[in-house]
Amino acid sequence: MTASREAITVEVPFKIRKRGGRKQIITTDGVPVLVPTRARIDSAFVKALARAFRWRKLLETGVYGTIGELARSERINPSYVSRVLRLTLLAPEIVEAVLDGRQPEDVTLATAMAGVPVVWAEQRRVEKVVG
Repeated sequence: MTASREAITVEVPFKIRKRGGRKQIITTDGVPVLVPTRARIDSAFVKALARAFRWRKLLETGVYGTIGELARSERINPSYVSRVLRLTLLAPEIVEAVLDGRQPEDVTLATAMAGVPVVWAEQRRVEKVVG
């Protein structure tokens, strides 16, 4: 550390390494520095969740009797409606994580729509393994 009347200079030796596409700060003793990351909200995932819960409510309240009727009214493919509706089976804490942008990188809209375990405990286990 050096000092003059106008400024103080502090030198901190460290290295920057790329790990999994992210930069990580490593101190001289080899210990990684944990830097808080900003939430990355996946707007497509959030929009799909909103649609899924809205569509489920329309089916449950009897506005539409079948997924086919709902799909026709929305002018989209019934299989897409079915895949999006699967999102309503996600555990509440996983939905919250998506809405807050805290979900693991491997938990994406595509993976969730492809199918997840129905039992919430299994979803949590899979999420921890993935994340």
